[in-house]
Amino acid sequence: MKIAILGAMREEIEPILEHFGEYSEEKYARNSFYTAKYAGHDIVLAYSKIGKVASAMSATILFERYKADILLFTGVAGALDESLKIGDIIIASKCVQHDAELEAFGHPLGFIPESDHYTLTDPVLNSLAKKVAAELDLELLEGIIASGDQFIAGNEKKMWIKQKFAAAACEMEGASVGQVCAFYAKPFFLLRAISDTASGDAGVLFDEFLESSAKIGAQFLIKMIEKI
Repeated sequence: MKIAILGAMREEIEPILEHFGEYSEEKYARNSFYTAKYAGHDIVLAYSKIGKVASAMSATILFERYKADILLFTGVAGALDESLKIGDIIIASKCVQHDAELEAFGHPLGFIPESDHYTLTDPVLNSLAKKVAAELDLELLEGIIASGDQFIAGNEKKMWIKQKFAAAACEMEGASVGQVCAFYAKPFFLLRAISDTASGDAGVLFDEFLESSAKIGAQFLIKMIEKI
């Protein structure tokens, strides 16, 4: 199986590359794509850069150029649900673009015509993640993850996203990648480790906990790959 792994930032994929040890790099479309063999699979891995456009483009390249069979996204997110703490791991049951607004045409917030309102993640991969968490004796949360081209760092916006979309966490890439996966009919898995609280101190917390939270998510994803 050819497994694509995508993160938004270098910090989110570097722990995986370090674990693989041996890999090849190809420069394409102003980005770097890494290929390796691991646990009997062909792996192609990239960091997309931040935001929905860059992440959607990278996901498309992973399917078109590298012929990936499935896509696993790992990275960090801000907590919307007050029960989530820094370092906690959450997987998406589904994801939505919180900054998509076509209410003037009678569409609900987050809806994009000719697309799903909420993009579902793959239930088989989600079930596997829960088994891995149980084996590692880790608490794994599951919920809606909302994406938009905004770094959420204020309680008013944080509560608005939580209330409008029943979302547990927010970030800037997952839903756009999920939309690409849905178009290609490819299994999609979205894992996030909490790096901040999406409130007034989010920027400070993000800088402080980005690396440690990214490593938590990357280590979990590696365990998943070993069981696919």
